[in-house]
Parts: sequence; C-alpha cells; structure tokens
Amino acid sequence: MIHCRLDELLEQRGMTLTELSREVGVTLANLSVLKNDRARAIRFSTLAAICRVLECEVGDLLVID
Repeated sequence: MIHCRLDELLEQRGMTLTELSREVGVTLANLSVLKNDRARAIRFSTLAAICRVLECEVGDLLVID
C-alpha cells in the first residue's frame, strides 16, 4: 500500500492544508482525499506542484507501507 505523508510534511513546515490548497491550486477536498490515503490516482502536475511548494521529493511524500 502507498501511504501519503502529507500530514507530516505540512506539520514540519508549519503549513495548513488550506494554505497548501491555495498555493498548489488544488481543491481542499482533493488534497484531503490524498492526505487520508483514499486517492486512487494523482496527476503528475499535481504531484510536482505539491513537491515544489513543500520543497520535497516524491519519495518524501509517497512511501510504500
């Protein structure tokens, strides 16, 4: 199973999901689905935007459990 570490990365950076939503241009609902490991897919452009804003690599955000 792939686990999204969005909560941990946001906490480390002192950022809220709402702030990330604004910065990335993705709805709060879609980020919430990703954060709660309920996403079935993610666009590469969305993944790249999240990593750009959080200053992380894909492997920091998504890990295999």
